[in-house]
Amino acid sequence: MGFSPKQVGLYVGLLLVGSGAGWASRSYFFTPVVEDQDNELPIATSVSRTTVKSAEATEENTQTQQRSSLPIDNPNFIAAAAEQVGPAVVRIDASRSVRGVTDTFEHPFFKRFFADELPPLEEQLPERLEQGTGSGFILSSDGKVMTNAHVVEGADTVTVTLNDGRTFQGKVLGTDPVTDVAVVKIDGKNLPTAPLGNTENLAAGQWAIAIGNPLGLDNTVTAGIISALGRTSSQVGISDKRVQFIQTDAAINPGNSGGPLLDAQGNVIGMNTAIRAGAQGLGFAIPIETAKRIGDQLFEDGEVQHPYLGIQMINLDPEMRDRINKDSDIGFNLVAESGVMVIRVMEGTPAEAGGIERGDVIIKVNDTKVMTATDVQSQVEDSEIGEPLTVEIDRQGKAKTLQIKPTKMPDTLK
Repeated sequence: MGFSPKQVGLYVGLLLVGSGAGWASRSYFFTPVVEDQDNELPIATSVSRTTVKSAEATEENTQTQQRSSLPIDNPNFIAAAAEQVGPAVVRIDASRSVRGVTDTFEHPFFKRFFADELPPLEEQLPERLEQGTGSGFILSSDGKVMTNAHVVEGADTVTVTLNDGRTFQGKVLGTDPVTDVAVVKIDGKNLPTAPLGNTENLAAGQWAIAIGNPLGLDNTVTAGIISALGRTSSQVGISDKRVQFIQTDAAINPGNSGGPLLDAQGNVIGMNTAIRAGAQGLGFAIPIETAKRIGDQLFEDGEVQHPYLGIQMINLDPEMRDRINKDSDIGFNLVAESGVMVIRVMEGTPAEAGGIERGDVIIKVNDTKVMTATDVQSQVEDSEIGEPLTVEIDRQGKAKTLQIKPTKMPDTLK
């Protein structure tokens, strides 16, 4: 028997994933263009996601990694940062051809009484074009661009426009829905690049500067502070992602997705990616270390292989333990007061093969103490596929150490 939402007390907040060009959000960004009977629109060819082998270490790539040294005592530091990085921030226009039913055919009245008489799906509407806009930033002078996966995922054509007005046709070399990172390549030379920083010494209260194309308004600069660090995917409301986000109150609006978040010195510390529906002053960015790590793999192999165990978990505390122990239908007698409780083990997974059982409380992973499901997820993400992962558990008061060999995350879960 599984746990009901009432038993575990879980709450999932509403989130608008896709502060940029998410396909599901058409009200601001997507303009459906239906083929006219007299003037047929050209059908875009699909962009192949080719595997790109490691690029040679150029001087420009090295310069991209170097942090800038804008003086923080400059009263116009925001303008200086925007002037330095702005030329490397791009607008990304993505489009895809779709075919589907009209809103009229989707109306319950038609579906109830005329479902059998509706024409086949492919005949209900001619092919139409969906368009969306997001942001990105240039990593290398030869045209490597980073953006969000939801900005370009499924796109047939991608157009990249620079700050100076130059336009390039882009190739999507890879997308990773698990972290919402994607990479695009344009054919250019001596392009401006964004200096990459790090989040090692980042603290709440520091300045944060966002540059992007919100609501189609190119090269918009907003500023605020870092309001929190290490926000988990569950806290943000997208529990299927493997990211711990930077939270900022710098204005991030639809269209900012994929654009850079800068520190006071003009270094890229994150990639803007999500806003909460209905929230004010809450935006989230992927730490640049995560974005760069995933981007490098996408440029190298065209895909990212995430380690996978095959368990579902909840955070355990004394109150949760007492509630579970009092539930006779569950039938557990938990002893551990903290850790991460396994509530489900998927069949045919590394966790099942390694001996993890429902009701086990995970205490350590690779000798690192874990207190939350996010802690476990982080340790698994840092592991190697096929290499033993040491998992220490408490099984109703008895300590056990298991060896689990992660496999590649199934594509169906990405």
